[in-house]
Amino acid sequence: MALVPYEEGGGWAARQLHSPSATFHFASRTIRLQQDWRRLGVAAVVWDAAVVLCAYLEMEGIDLRDRSVIELGAGTGLLGIVVTLLGKGFFVVSLKAIYSCSARVTITDRAAALEFLESNVQANLPPELRPRAVVKELTWGKNLDNFPPGAFDFVLGADIVYLEETFAELLQTLEHLCSERTVILLSCRIRYERDLKFLKMLRDRFSVYEVHYDSSKDVRIYKAQRGSRKDDF
Repeated sequence: MALVPYEEGGGWAARQLHSPSATFHFASRTIRLQQDWRRLGVAAVVWDAAVVLCAYLEMEGIDLRDRSVIELGAGTGLLGIVVTLLGKGFFVVSLKAIYSCSARVTITDRAAALEFLESNVQANLPPELRPRAVVKELTWGKNLDNFPPGAFDFVLGADIVYLEETFAELLQTLEHLCSERTVILLSCRIRYERDLKFLKMLRDRFSVYEVHYDSSKDVRIYKAQRGSRKDDF
């Protein structure tokens, strides 16, 4: 969420972060993303947690069609792009209108990252899906009235848990966006003790379960819902 550099050692990983572009293959499409570490820091590079969550959604075959999905701290837009592609549905024609059964995806980040984010989203979605993905400003805990409360089926975040000063605002945002039916999926690498502190704070307000661990990237995916629910997808 914070637009500041986040160094994590040198070598191959550092070179990948500082590369001007990154390429991935999801949902039977090649996705080419621009990166800009020098200008936007963490908001403009692809992190392993996003890749792992994209792979999880695709491998598990989670049905995103006709679902309302919001991504927090989208950065380069990889996750939101993949969700839009995976949520591609079909058109229902009635006597009065044509309805799309594709996912409705809201891809959010702070204002300074939006132009960069929008360019990646538009460049990687086919024309028929572009109207289904909306890039929108969201600073956690601010102007939440711009987002209907409890209106989302899925709330997604990849590597957004790392700044302790944002934890309270992130939890406030999650509570605003979620209803009883909403599924939260957070993909993260546990780097510091403070990351565990956030998970404890999350468990105080939601039922939280670890649903996937990628040992090769040391990334975990947590599923959270209100109350004691443990619904299947």
